[in-house]
Amino acid sequence: MTESRRGNKRGKSKRWLKILLAVVLVLVLGIGVYAFSLYNNAKRTVEDKIHQPVQSIDTAVGKKKVKDNEPLNVLLLGVDERAGDSGRSDALMVLSLDPADDSMQLVSIPRDTRTEIIGKGFADKINHAYAFGGTDMSINTVENLLDIELDYYVKMNMEGLSEMVDAVGGITVDNQTDWIDEGYYKKGYHYEKGEIQLDGPKTMGYVRMRHFDGDFARTARQRQVIQAIVDKGASVASVNKVDNMIDVLGNNMETNMDFSDMKNLMMNYRDTRKNFVSYQMQGEGTFITNENGKDIYYLVVSDEEIQKVHDMIKKTKS
Repeated sequence: MTESRRGNKRGKSKRWLKILLAVVLVLVLGIGVYAFSLYNNAKRTVEDKIHQPVQSIDTAVGKKKVKDNEPLNVLLLGVDERAGDSGRSDALMVLSLDPADDSMQLVSIPRDTRTEIIGKGFADKINHAYAFGGTDMSINTVENLLDIELDYYVKMNMEGLSEMVDAVGGITVDNQTDWIDEGYYKKGYHYEKGEIQLDGPKTMGYVRMRHFDGDFARTARQRQVIQAIVDKGASVASVNKVDNMIDVLGNNMETNMDFSDMKNLMMNYRDTRKNFVSYQMQGEGTFITNENGKDIYYLVVSDEEIQKVHDMIKKTKS
């Protein structure tokens, strides 16, 4: 290679116009692939705001896997945090990325799933792990439930989902049920059956609603929105929009990925979105009486179903 060509190559690397960040929210939910531009702004945002290591994950292991192009498992936490409240994980998903066959697998864990809360020593709804012990306790609890190793986590405040949808210019989803939002937001939005366009506020009503058709349908909508944001974000060309996306992520997202991890994911894992599949853990809803005599609703997942999901994730890592 001539010195001139080497110089051009170095120059291009310094003038990144897009950095494809392979993280998805919850979502919504999120964990996906976002288009990043304005290299310096993105780097500064990640280093100053987004990068938050945790004790429960050895980042050296994940870095080696990324370097060697090995499959990765990422925990996606969509949390509902408000002033004076420790918060709950409103969306809980495991994203598996396999660059060997360019595949991406997203498994939703229902928030009411009854399991042992690692660090507490008792069984409860899995979304309570975040309230009891934050991100670390959620990671440990999911790893114990599915007997898997998580390499990274991505946490996003659910309220930031609305801002992200607006930042990418809105999304399109295929709605399976005709309904009017008279629940969480009570805005009266009409979600017609079929392909619909969503802005930020409408997206929040879309992913929050569960009283009409249940939690399984709601988590399906969360996965829909994640994929729609991934697809739209990856195609965004406007510098202004990308800059807005960086700001939204900086204000609402945390991850143990550092900037170099994100760049390596962009280079080696960006094609995993070509083959996207999703799955919802199944279980049986039941009421269990607690020590105070109150009946609490749980989703009880069978050992067979847990093994099935474990095998799905391990297969991705084969």
